Amino acid sequence: MNFVFVSGNLGLDLAGTRKWRRTEPEELLPDADALARWFAATGEMPNGIRVDPEVFNAALVLREAIYRLATARVSGAAFDADDLVAVNRWAVQPGFGVELTGDGVTRTGGARAALAEVARSAAVVLADVDAPMKECGRPTCTRIYLDRSRGMRRTWCGMDECGNRVKAAAYRARKREQS
Repeated sequence: MNFVFVSGNLGLDLAGTRKWRRTEPEELLPDADALARWFAATGEMPNGIRVDPEVFNAALVLREAIYRLATARVSGAAFDADDLVAVNRWAVQPGFGVELTGDGVTRTGGARAALAEVARSAAVVLADVDAPMKECGRPTCTRIYLDRSRGMRRTWCGMDECGNRVKAAAYRARKREQS
């Protein structure tokens, strides 16, 4: 399973691990091992994080709360109190420690610290009412991302998965019209 990190925020990227929510949802985190692989793939976590079933289930609850809060932020709706509790429960937990080595700084901590870091990342961006948060322009995609492009004209969560497909479909439609 290849994970993509196109949202510009760890919390939003975690929310993006459940794709196509409005049509045929695709689960990218079916088990604790997949979450451990996601932590490793972020490039921001210590290697070898082990995820137990309790933390895995908590991560799914956190993911869904982040997603609902992000969609509320994008649409201008009020935040749900239960979703705030779910994010804040993890955001206040101890995160990673740092250890100075001869090669630089190493982050230390386990799966609980990783979830705390993700929750804090989400909390910071969700609290920023001026954050350039958007939902992907591909009708079936439900990823939310930060648009930091020049002129804030980014339309898709990422070119590989959504942008290229939308452009290819538009090209094929134009070709059909010309025929």
